[in-house]
Amino acid sequence: MSLAINSRIRFNERIIAKDGVSLGSSEGNGYEGPEDVYRRLRFNYPKFFKMDLLCKWAWLGAECLLNDENGSMFAVIDKSRIAVVLATSKGCLDVDKRYRQTVDGIPSPALFVYTLSNIMLGEICIRHGFKGEQMCLVSERFDAEEIGFWATDLLERRNMEACLCGWVDATGEQAYVCMYWVSKKQGVRFSPEVLEHFYNS
Repeated sequence: MSLAINSRIRFNERIIAKDGVSLGSSEGNGYEGPEDVYRRLRFNYPKFFKMDLLCKWAWLGAECLLNDENGSMFAVIDKSRIAVVLATSKGCLDVDKRYRQTVDGIPSPALFVYTLSNIMLGEICIRHGFKGEQMCLVSERFDAEEIGFWATDLLERRNMEACLCGWVDATGEQAYVCMYWVSKKQGVRFSPEVLEHFYNS
């Protein structure tokens, strides 16, 4: 069984590129946070504004990657067989700090819900209705071998048909998102080396 990358997206606070083609770039000092990207790309999902920083960037990555003028990439796939594997380094550190400041008084339930990094997977799955296996990895840096291992395992041995995988890291004004849509359909060969190449290109 051969696995392939059918689409990919990479962006930070300055530029967004899908399959190597720019979807937009900021002028001057960069985008003014994920909300600026959301407005410029004309998305419409009110719950977006309640999310924490990590979830917002992850949601934007998935939204840009999975939808285009031809519709969604997963229209004919059973959503219970779509997996999500995302990795991060700083995780939800931004909201952790803010939540800690509320603990001495009345802890904020609105912040507490976002104190786990895997919530970003939940937000994506809620948005797109994915019901397959999910995994959130935490590592110091982008680890193509680790991401590749788990995505391959899910697709080859856990009955999944497609997998949204990649890297999402965000803190303060810095963000880096690199996501891949991997399936059993034809596309660019899926391997750690290719993941690494696209991450750095």
